[in-house]
Amino acid sequence: MITAIRVNGERLWSSVMALAGIGGTQRGGCNRQALTDEDKVGRDLFVSWTQALGCTVTVDEVGNIFASRAGEDASLAPVLMGSHLDTQATGGRFDGVYGVMAGLEVLRTLADHRIVTRRAIEVASWTNEEGCRFAPAMLGSGVVAGTYSLEYAYERKDKAGRTFLGELERIGYRGVAPARRRPFHAMFEAHIEQGPILEKSATTIGVVTGIQGAYWLDVTLDGIACHAGPTPMEMRRDPWRAACPIIEGAFALAADNAPWGRATIGDVKALPGSRNTVPERLIISFDLRHPERHVLDGMTAAFRALVESAASRHDIRASIEQVWHMPPTAFDPRLIDLVEAAAGDLGLSRRRMVSGAGHDSLHTAQFAPTAMIFVPCVGGLSHNEAEEASPADLVAGANVLLHAALAAAND
Repeated sequence: MITAIRVNGERLWSSVMALAGIGGTQRGGCNRQALTDEDKVGRDLFVSWTQALGCTVTVDEVGNIFASRAGEDASLAPVLMGSHLDTQATGGRFDGVYGVMAGLEVLRTLADHRIVTRRAIEVASWTNEEGCRFAPAMLGSGVVAGTYSLEYAYERKDKAGRTFLGELERIGYRGVAPARRRPFHAMFEAHIEQGPILEKSATTIGVVTGIQGAYWLDVTLDGIACHAGPTPMEMRRDPWRAACPIIEGAFALAADNAPWGRATIGDVKALPGSRNTVPERLIISFDLRHPERHVLDGMTAAFRALVESAASRHDIRASIEQVWHMPPTAFDPRLIDLVEAAAGDLGLSRRRMVSGAGHDSLHTAQFAPTAMIFVPCVGGLSHNEAEEASPADLVAGANVLLHAALAAAND
């Protein structure tokens, strides 16, 4: 019976580890940034594996790869699974890669059991999800969703000045298929949690109901540079006097909107950057997050008011630049129920939760019913060479993906 089939855990782990060796680092992580030589090797391997299964492989104009296993009725919209193969510069072995390899393992398992689904099932590897080489993140899925234009993607440059288009062509992955929306019956993305909630609660499966929204805001505070010794404290126009209450206020906003409120200060630049000089300018990056749109908008409005009042109080000129906005995204209720039911049928512990990080599913949810499956990662650690996940948890997530995708593909 179809309900009794399971993925091959050893094969799944072997596939993940094979990818981990491409761009593997001395500290046990992975450096396979988008459109590098290492990315090409990883892409080529994934394509060869899917072609060996008889899949039809399509590459679109931004390098997204789609491997399709035919169904009984070609007129029906297919079911999509997948994630990404690119990593951070000091990334781990599981972020993104697991979702693509879990999708591949589903196709292999269906082939093992000679199961033919009503709908075609596809596995996607999205281009430049991480955004660490070419900003912004989730660029490939963003072009397909219509968030970014093809021209915008092609013009992105890395720190060495190389363009996205040039590197896409150099590695041979500028496809001819249009990078645009097309009908999908369902989209599933399996992923490590990248946080500590599942491990801390001893839960195997995270049934993801949506993705937190985020605002990236750069606050610039301008004062007057002066010597640290001769200038009395009360006579200074020091931008730090405004920065400190702004930073504390951002943390307070997150605390006031617990448990899902988030405030992060990830980068600070002091100019001119001299130990014995009061800075003339501070540029501080703020990342504010919450899964509910009205709460996030309220946090952001309160933060803007806080910046204005703190700067005015200390005679500092302030400006705020919105660098990026990720709107809160709710996943499809029917697919969420499918994931939860699959986990329950497999006897796996599970909980509904919100993703604190962005994923390609953020974009696919704009044009296709979407859901995500989380599995624990050790210590909640990700975007780190020490990133780790247990084979048993990866297998559990892949089995949930198998049965949720099967259910959708036989609708």
